[in-house]
Amino acid sequence: MLASAMPSFTFAATQDIESRFMGASQLLVNHDLSPAVGARIAAFAQASYPNLGDMLDRITETAATRGASRVEDFFDAIPEGELRDFAFWVISAWYTGSSSGDRDATLFTYEEALLYQPTIDMVPIPTFGFSAPNAWGNDLYPLTDLPRF
Repeated sequence: MLASAMPSFTFAATQDIESRFMGASQLLVNHDLSPAVGARIAAFAQASYPNLGDMLDRITETAATRGASRVEDFFDAIPEGELRDFAFWVISAWYTGSSSGDRDATLFTYEEALLYQPTIDMVPIPTFGFSAPNAWGNDLYPLTDLPRF
């Protein structure tokens, strides 16, 4: 009976972290943020930061103490060290759409990365898929034999 309760507890805990992550993210990043992208970033953060819940709470409390609704009003009150580094990481993840600038970084989004938004109407999404931009999983149209001359 206890085992059947575990999946719902895990699901509830995941939802709680996601909502807390989105709340802290909304304070750190003054844009409309995608919940789907936030869920991917939060999942990565949960695996990477053992004390994620505490850090999210501390960021939210720091903003509340200052009565802040945007990052400029409270960022300087976030203590130097792990918490400030994490806050920078959250901001960077939303803007770049990835976990880091490393070659083996985890990609959260390309199209919804905040750095891509100002140029979205002029810069195409890079792709090698023939069926649609960013359609890596779609079946490609069959190629015919090339003509011989």
